[in-house]
Amino acid sequence: MASPDAETAYLADIRRTFKNYDALGRAALGQVHRDADLHELLDPASNSIAIIVKHVSGNLRSRFRNFLTEDGEKPDRDRDDEFEMPVALSSAEILEMWQAGWKVALDSIEALTAEDLRRTVYIRGEGLLVVEALNRSATHVAYHVGQIVFLARHFAGSDWKSLSIPKGRSREHVKGEFKTRGMVR
Repeated sequence: MASPDAETAYLADIRRTFKNYDALGRAALGQVHRDADLHELLDPASNSIAIIVKHVSGNLRSRFRNFLTEDGEKPDRDRDDEFEMPVALSSAEILEMWQAGWKVALDSIEALTAEDLRRTVYIRGEGLLVVEALNRSATHVAYHVGQIVFLARHFAGSDWKSLSIPKGRSREHVKGEFKTRGMVR
């Protein structure tokens, strides 16, 4: 069997990467059992899980709606508003918001072809190759998913179920017990 070319391999990997961050975020959100915890601020300058979800969703909808044909900073996006949560939403509403942003992103990424990777897209008027825009977005969501996992872990306390290799179980990882846990394959 022939090895895939670099573009095909990259598309498969970036699709898996985005799906994994979506799944990791949903798994973390699923471990927050009190709606109030989704809105809790660790300090006045921090963001709650709900605010981070609102920001990630807004960012993904803006960046990936008409990804190849329109600037990724859409005129209807209000980034500053993404960091305000005047009304406490339920966990179901927060999950719905999360899924709405990810649907736009995942549908757009799934539709890309190897040839599309050489195209130029724009974010705030700055031209980027599609591969650069995808990498930028992947690192952005990784940062925020990490925040969500950290906060969810904090609020879950001793009820937390590890989303990766649990402490003290690295030897099992080497044997293959955790190689696909949490990863979309």
